[in-house]
Amino acid sequence: MKILSVVGARPNFMKIAPFIRAIDEHNNTAQQKVEHKLVHTGQHYDQRMSHTFFHELGIPEPDINLEIGSGSHAEQVGQTMIEFEKVLLSEKPDWVVVVGDVNATLACSVTAKKLCIKCCHIEAGLRSGDTNMPEEINRLVTDRISDLLLTPDRISSENLRKEGTPESKIVFVGNIMIDTLEDNREKAKGLAFSEILKSNLVEKQTAEKYDRISKIEHYGLITMHRPSNVDNKQVLESIINWFVNEATQKISLIWAIHPRTIKQLQSFGLWKTLLSCDNMLLLYPIGYLDMLKLNMGAKIMLTDSGGLQEECCVLGTPFLTLRWNTERPVTLLEYGGAGYLVGNNIENIRRDFNKILNEKRSPKTPELWDGKSAHRCLQAILSGSQ
Repeated sequence: MKILSVVGARPNFMKIAPFIRAIDEHNNTAQQKVEHKLVHTGQHYDQRMSHTFFHELGIPEPDINLEIGSGSHAEQVGQTMIEFEKVLLSEKPDWVVVVGDVNATLACSVTAKKLCIKCCHIEAGLRSGDTNMPEEINRLVTDRISDLLLTPDRISSENLRKEGTPESKIVFVGNIMIDTLEDNREKAKGLAFSEILKSNLVEKQTAEKYDRISKIEHYGLITMHRPSNVDNKQVLESIINWFVNEATQKISLIWAIHPRTIKQLQSFGLWKTLLSCDNMLLLYPIGYLDMLKLNMGAKIMLTDSGGLQEECCVLGTPFLTLRWNTERPVTLLEYGGAGYLVGNNIENIRRDFNKILNEKRSPKTPELWDGKSAHRCLQAILSGSQ
């Protein structure tokens, strides 16, 4: 059997690493070998956003790199389909495996199905209900056409059933992202907190601020990049003012800041305000292990990242989801998780920030988030080929 798996952006890398290891372990013992090739579309082409993750997670260099790069959604999807079709015609795989919900997921699943090649979607069934999110469109289309839908939780499986998906296509396998977390937990523990800050520090911040924050025991962690939070000056300014004038009066904050967010902060004249905040340390985008280490020690996380919501649950980090909806409700307190959905409303953020700031860490592990999902994914594909 021949499988092509596809990655395009950073969230995909954490999901494909354990899948590749599962294939290697299968091939060490099984008679029926799996020929596997990794295709990187190049949607994340920045060194900090791509290559570092391959190295840290032990992902082999891609067999094929489409080098699509940046562009509008239409440009990325269109160029990926054109280039991926050439790969499929040359490689003739039995299965194409796509993960997550980035543009590569949509483009490669559509291209595979137009060539009558079986497609498997790992992390299927997630739904935010918000079709203004490009990722939601990618999820809906990919799940509609894929032959095998591997879900991370029972809510996602039920979403697919409600949409009329045949039961034979749905397999509940658990969360493959947590495989990566468990594989790297001990390695991340051994990293030096102060060295992570020093090696990723945004320029023009004082040595005094770094020295002080690098020695603290309690801190909050921020990641934020979604258009709903950073593309509107009024929204972004209100959040920044709350960070600077209120949140940092109660706890030191560390912000691993996305290039998109830096660009918008500079455009709106807010960048210098952040740089000059005495109790906030700004970092450039950091690697997986560095973020895992910081998450392990954080008193609270404020994020609009889906993957970090999941990791916070398992690590027990109380968190605020800076979105009005989430495709991962299993991570929220009302479904047994560790987080609150607050949007970008300052009153909501203030209320729940104060509520959970001093909460004790309490890991929440949903069903089958056990570090063994990749093996169940591979077994489902092998079974679906018989």
